[in-house]
Amino acid sequence: MASVVEYKGLKAGYHCGYCDSEEGKASCGMWAHSMTVQDYQDLIDRGWRRSGKYVYKPVMDKTCCPQYTIRCQPLQFQPSKSHKKVLKKMLKFLAKGEISKGNCEDEPMEPLTEDAVAGDVALINKLDIQCDLKRLGENLKESLAREEKKGKSAKKEESNELIQSQDKRAKLGSGEPSPSVAVHTAPKPGKGADLSKPPCRKAKEIRKERKRLKLMQQNPTGECEGGQAQREPLSLLPPKAKSNQPKSLEDLIFEPLPEDASHKLEVRLVPVSFEDPEFKSSFSQSLSLYVKYQMAIHQDSPDECGKTEFTRFLCSSPLEAENPPGGPDCGYGSFHQQYWLDGKIIAVGVIDILPYCVSSVYLYYDPDYSFLSLGVYSALREIAFTKQLHEKTPQLSYYYMGFYIHSCPKMRYKGHYRPSDLLCPETYVWVPIEQCLPALENSKYCRFNQDPEAVDEGRSRKPDRLQVFYKKAIMPYGVYKKQRRDPGEEAAVLQYASLVGQACAERMLLFRN
Repeated sequence: MASVVEYKGLKAGYHCGYCDSEEGKASCGMWAHSMTVQDYQDLIDRGWRRSGKYVYKPVMDKTCCPQYTIRCQPLQFQPSKSHKKVLKKMLKFLAKGEISKGNCEDEPMEPLTEDAVAGDVALINKLDIQCDLKRLGENLKESLAREEKKGKSAKKEESNELIQSQDKRAKLGSGEPSPSVAVHTAPKPGKGADLSKPPCRKAKEIRKERKRLKLMQQNPTGECEGGQAQREPLSLLPPKAKSNQPKSLEDLIFEPLPEDASHKLEVRLVPVSFEDPEFKSSFSQSLSLYVKYQMAIHQDSPDECGKTEFTRFLCSSPLEAENPPGGPDCGYGSFHQQYWLDGKIIAVGVIDILPYCVSSVYLYYDPDYSFLSLGVYSALREIAFTKQLHEKTPQLSYYYMGFYIHSCPKMRYKGHYRPSDLLCPETYVWVPIEQCLPALENSKYCRFNQDPEAVDEGRSRKPDRLQVFYKKAIMPYGVYKKQRRDPGEEAAVLQYASLVGQACAERMLLFRN
């Protein structure tokens, strides 16, 4: 089994659907009559992508909207707040039925402001005071009584001192010397202690009381008859139970539903093959859903999204199905992941399962269920599916999301699935997206590899070893060019070899006629 491809060369100056430029798009392409999953894995790791059986690679430094291959790392993936909202929304819909179809956009996470922190501190202080009055009421009443008694005594002493001071001033008027005396005056408003209120407690006492209250909350049974908390050593108190542990992606997706759930959702993985009975039986319904989606979301006319277009675009695949030992149970190849709601298909994710990744090709869904954010939901399901395949096939550990186009704002959402990497268009090494974004803000086209000496390690070094399929025979390009003796053809063959790399050039068969 070998890949057979027919190189079509450079295609430039055609319409771009991302920026709506009429002549800005440029790419090189080839028609894949057949292709092994390993060859396609190596090709997408060099920036190629398929649309049906047509495999193309954007000319990154010439095209109007550079398209960078992006991959997510499912093993380290943590759903964001907006991702969790989508999953919870789906669970709520399945459990209870219809939900609000208002604003379906993902809500951004609200930052924690200083006002919010200050409000929390004020609330804690308020609760502490309430607990003080509740648990230490008797002590507080006694303290208030003592302070009231002290206040009366202090007022009496102050009155006596004022009388003595007046007598001494009278003596001064008669010429007699008088020693210096301290005259006590009433505290001015806002200054000094207000003896009519309880005394202020020291910060150390407040901290001790808070600690005691927390211990009492952890051990509510440890109270004496008088309402006083038992003073137990910290080592004897029960450990504080861990709370608010983040749920995993699988926990959020597969959370059990009640027995009387309003809806049932089933996800089926179907090989893209008319020989498969399940694919064949669901083809008509899947086609109707595709037409409905294309006309509603992309405003296609019926002629642009008929059976022929659907079959060529999403049902024809050059990938040869493989099921080698040690591979996933479903095997490698192209699949439709169908989302069945109450016996009806509401979404289909077209994916390729390759040796090292699950590659997302396309998604179409019923616009009537847009309120469920099916684009986000299906991506999260595909990430979880990749993790599931990884358990059986350890080397399969990435989720490829197609192209990341930073110059097109509506295509930046793919960068929200972290951690993720972008492919350097010159050296074909993976670079974390966080390191790439600052450069992309300044320029559409960027070389992400920071090593100026780095080169493409997989480039074609021996073009004569490239395999050619000519007149039903397989031969090295060095032999083929002697038979044809067409110097004008050599430039196209060398371009092909440089784009696919040496490994693919030696394995794939370049069809020539």
